[in-house]
Amino acid sequence: MPPLRLGVNIDHVATIRNARGGPRPDPLRAALLAIEAGADGITAHLREDRRHIQDADMARLKATIAKPLNFEMAATDQMLDIATLIAPHAACLVPEKRTERTTEGGLDVVGAQGYLAPYVDQLRRAGVRVSLFIEPSEEAIRAASAIKAPVVELHTGAWCHAVEIGDAALAEHEFSRVKHAAAFAATLGLEVHAGHGLDYDTARRVAALPEIVELNIGHFLIGEAVFVGLGEAIRLMREAMDEGRAGALAS
Repeated sequence: MPPLRLGVNIDHVATIRNARGGPRPDPLRAALLAIEAGADGITAHLREDRRHIQDADMARLKATIAKPLNFEMAATDQMLDIATLIAPHAACLVPEKRTERTTEGGLDVVGAQGYLAPYVDQLRRAGVRVSLFIEPSEEAIRAASAIKAPVVELHTGAWCHAVEIGDAALAEHEFSRVKHAAAFAATLGLEVHAGHGLDYDTARRVAALPEIVELNIGHFLIGEAVFVGLGEAIRLMREAMDEGRAGALAS
């Protein structure tokens, strides 16, 4: 079973900064603390409306951090130009709506293959590892493979929400979708990541899926940091992930 990486999303450090203006808290400082605490990479989403991460943040992150930078972005010409200029280790194409509080679901890869394919191609030509943030369905995975995206990130939001509201039957149904999707994606030779809504418990469980090699987690960790500190929150998350992986190896 491959090792499981943790990507820490620092968007909401910037959200707090932007709520008041000024330079603090600094997302770059959060990224450096996250890496020191055990993060394998840093994720940041440069939104069209710049509600949290700013262009200067992306440039500073790329110039400073020693771990891979994952640039979450909408499939637009402006974002493609910025990503090509910054040249992050990875770019994850995500759906984006100005009215949403957070990303509400996966890309419509099935309906937008023709639109997305050139972005995947141009990013790959620029030496950027491309992932697509998708729903855990065979249709979306086939479409991602068809446009030659080497990585898919499975949207775990529906499963995590069902866990949060205590709907056990729905939670099991949604987890089974994630589990099946991860296995199916691996049969097509895709690298499989997962993220959205994960906490210690859900990260521990999804870590047991052998096909998944990376989790990207942000909001929960920044929220926990208010109470225990960012380094401790990441340490506890890493511990939960390792427990889940070890349990799968032992079974």
